[in-house]
Amino acid sequence: QVQLVESGGGSVQAGGSLRLSCAASGRTFSDYGMGWFRQAPGKEREFVSAISRLGANTNYADSVKGRFTISRDNAKNTVYLQMNSLKPEDTAVYYCAATNYGYASSGRRYDYWGQGTQVIVSS
Repeated sequence: QVQLVESGGGSVQAGGSLRLSCAASGRTFSDYGMGWFRQAPGKEREFVSAISRLGANTNYADSVKGRFTISRDNAKNTVYLQMNSLKPEDTAVYYCAATNYGYASSGRRYDYWGQGTQVIVSS
């Protein structure tokens, strides 16, 4: 089992920044690719970004490319999502997840999920 706990969400004005963190415990963190997903009210969950086990490879949704950066610190068992130039459409609950499938963009590839952290971006 892998336990994941997100933090760093909050309310910010458009154009602002937030940094989300996801702390993992349980199994060896570096055995897993990590991803961030989000779900806005009334919408389906969508992929945001993912990073491979050792951080060499990353993947981003087109909607966040150039604005968000995923990173990980395996010594701290933590994955981060730096979000810059935030837009109101980024408002959602953000979830981190762990996968055995590289840095997949499909949520079905992820076995472990956190509880989520709310991000609200006001215009």
